[in-house]
Formats: sequence, structure tokens, C-alpha cells
Amino acid sequence: MATEETEPLRLPRSRQANERLHALVPGGAHTYAKGDDQYPENLAPVISHGRGAHVWDVDGNRYLEYGSGLRSVSLGHAHPRVNEAVRRELDRGSNFVRPSVVEVEAAERFLATVPTAEMVKFTKNGSDATTAAVRLARAVTGRLRVAVCGDHPFFSVDDWFIGTTPMSAGIPAATTELTVTFPYGDLAATEQLLTRHQGEIACLILEPTGRTEPSPGTAPRPSAEDRAPGYLAGLRQLADRHGCVLIFDEMITGFRWSEAGAQGLYGVVPDLSTFGKALGNGFAISALAGRRDLMERGGLRHSHDRVFLLSTTHGAETHSLAAAMAVQRTYTEEGITARLHALGERLAAGVREVAAGAGVGDHVVLRGRASNLVFATLDENRQPSQQYRTLFLRQLLSGGVLAPSFVVSSALDDADVDRTVDVVAQACTVYRKALDAADPTPWMAGRPVKPAFRRFA
Repeated sequence: MATEETEPLRLPRSRQANERLHALVPGGAHTYAKGDDQYPENLAPVISHGRGAHVWDVDGNRYLEYGSGLRSVSLGHAHPRVNEAVRRELDRGSNFVRPSVVEVEAAERFLATVPTAEMVKFTKNGSDATTAAVRLARAVTGRLRVAVCGDHPFFSVDDWFIGTTPMSAGIPAATTELTVTFPYGDLAATEQLLTRHQGEIACLILEPTGRTEPSPGTAPRPSAEDRAPGYLAGLRQLADRHGCVLIFDEMITGFRWSEAGAQGLYGVVPDLSTFGKALGNGFAISALAGRRDLMERGGLRHSHDRVFLLSTTHGAETHSLAAAMAVQRTYTEEGITARLHALGERLAAGVREVAAGAGVGDHVVLRGRASNLVFATLDENRQPSQQYRTLFLRQLLSGGVLAPSFVVSSALDDADVDRTVDVVAQACTVYRKALDAADPTPWMAGRPVKPAFRRFA
């Protein structure tokens, strides 16, 4: 258990490995959200291996891990059922000049799991899937503008979205001007946008829930669909009335909300949807799914202009498809979604109790669906603070908890959650002292953590 008197966590081998990474890899990581700038100075562990809900760094320290694989590892690391399926396919070859029978089996399994979709195409990452959905929407509508939900932090690495972020360097303004935004939960504002650009908007794309993680300068909020049921159905009607394609980005909500994603939970059927993350439990696989008449535009059985939908060399590697099928079987047969909710509810209750007990219940703010918990760190004026986030993360790390969020995996058990709550309690005690001093600097031990999306390095 972490205490104020605990010897500071020292990571000499991780620091060396980080230096090597920065010398060879721009940003020191292959995903910006994994960069060492997201962690307190000199406290960015480099991972050696993981099993279940635990990971070990190259210095030999063990951590309870949350948000595993940026939410992709929802069953825990090295899950035996998934690994067994992967090993079986590796011995049979992973990539051929023609489709493998595994491709049809994986498609059948996916469409049985997500019955609101009629066709599916697999690829390797979420960005390719969402960009394919946007391209398809533009093709079938003959329109150029894309409307993205401005309350959601990320949709794609491609120009149509990244141009709207602070990291827009290298993207033509003409491309960015074709992307407009709408607010989640506000049907009137969305209709005004559609009316203002009447006949120009190809699609509405959003995560089918409220903000799934806090953006810099904001506290996370509960889903508008949970607060005001009917929003998604209203959005469906708006899309139909204005002739645009409704796209659900289910990268995060897929499986964590229900096996069929948020669309399965809320009962609203999009035209197209994209899945990833939990689909492969860490193996690289994502999916674009949707209505047959739309999806077939990327196929061979139609008389329209062909749409270059998705065509990637490694899009249907057999071992990743096998991993996805094993994940879906595990979720269905073992009730994983319900387990994620139960674990998250236990964690949320514990964190809120100890935060309130330490007098920081209004400053360490936990929000989100139980299976996808995030936290905001607020300063003495109850404003979001990267400085206080730095303090909080430093205390968690010193207690053996690696938690950029509190997103659970099913590999956690009650004892793991209780231990996490104990570490949070100690962190909240320090947090209270910093609030009383109106200055977290003495507890930061270096520069503050930084938002992933920012204009300058």
C-alpha cells in the first residue's frame, strides 16, 4: 500500500528504455496516448510483460493495470482461451493469396453477435474502419461534408478528422473545412446544422453514448442517452429526414455496453457501425459493419460506381480473426459484460467513498458507465487540472496501480479492486494536503502530464 512516506518509485531501466525509444520512434511510442508525456516525469514504466490484470515493467515492478491496451484488452493479458485459438491458427498459416475459410466463419460469428448489421468487413485498426465508413457515406449520398460529434475525442488518424484537432499540421484547410461538428444530446442544434448545410452532409458520426473520456479542460459527463432516453432514436429520425448516413463508432462501446455494443443496449440501429478494441483482446482487428445495400457498394454485386471500401494485405490474418471469435464466445458464454459492470460498480463505490472520506469527493470525480470508468482531477477551484492529475497518477504508480483511467478488465477480482481503492485512499490523502496548500507542485516532482492532442510538443 502506498503512503506519503513510501520510497519514491524509481525506474532506471524504464528511463533508459524511454530514451532509446525517443531516439528511434517519434514521440517515444507508437500511440500518442501511450507517450511518456502522459505520465509524471520519470514515472513512465516500460512494460516487460503482462498476465491477467497485472503487468510488469523492465525494472521488475508489478502493477494492477486499468485501461489495458487503451481499452482493447478487456479479458486480461494472455487470456488462455484467446491464446489457444490464436496458436491453433498460427500453426496453419496466417495469410494466403485467397480468402481463408476462417474469414467466413469470423463474419458469421460477428453478424450473429451484432444482429443489427447485415454485412461486415474486417481490417486492422479503428481509423481505417471509420474512414471507410465516411468514404462509403460520401459515395452513396454524393455529398462531401462530414458531421462529427464534437464531444467525442477521437475518430480517426486520417485528415478528415485530425484536421479538426490541435494537431492539424500538414492537413489542407480545404479538407478540414468539409468536416463540421454537432453536440451530443442536442437534437435541435444538430437539426440546425443539417438545415444550414441542407443537402451537403453525407453522414453523422458519433460514439453512441456521451463522452467516454475527459478531454483537456473538461470533466467527464454521463451519457446523454442515459440521462435523456430517446436521443439516439431522435438522431436516427434526423438522419432519415435529411438523407444522411448514421454511423456509430462502437470502438469503445462495443462489448463493454453489450455484446452487440450500444446499439444492442439502446435498440437504435445505425446505417453503419465500426468495432475494434475489445473485439480482439489486444490482437489487431477492427470491423466495419452495416446495411447490405450500403456495404455492397464496396463489393462486386451492384451496378454503381465501385467504392474502395477496405482492402488491406493483413486485414484478414487468420490468427486475429480467431482471436475475435474466441473473444465473442467468451463474452457470450461467460457473461463478461455483466462482470465488467459488477467490477466497475465495486470500484466506483469504493473510490467515491474514500475520496469523500478524505475531503476530495468534489475534486477526484469519477464518471462513466461502470464498464468504462474515467476520472477527472479538479483543483481548489474545481477546475480540471493537469497538475493535480500528475499528483494523483504519481501516487497511484507508487502504490502499484497503473491507471490512466479506471476502465476495468474481467481479469480483475474483488481483492484487486479493494487493493486499488486502498491505494486511491492514500492518494486522496495527499490530494487533500495539496488542496489545502492550494499548490500541488511539491507533490508533482516535475513537469505536469500533458494532453495528448496539443499544437506544440
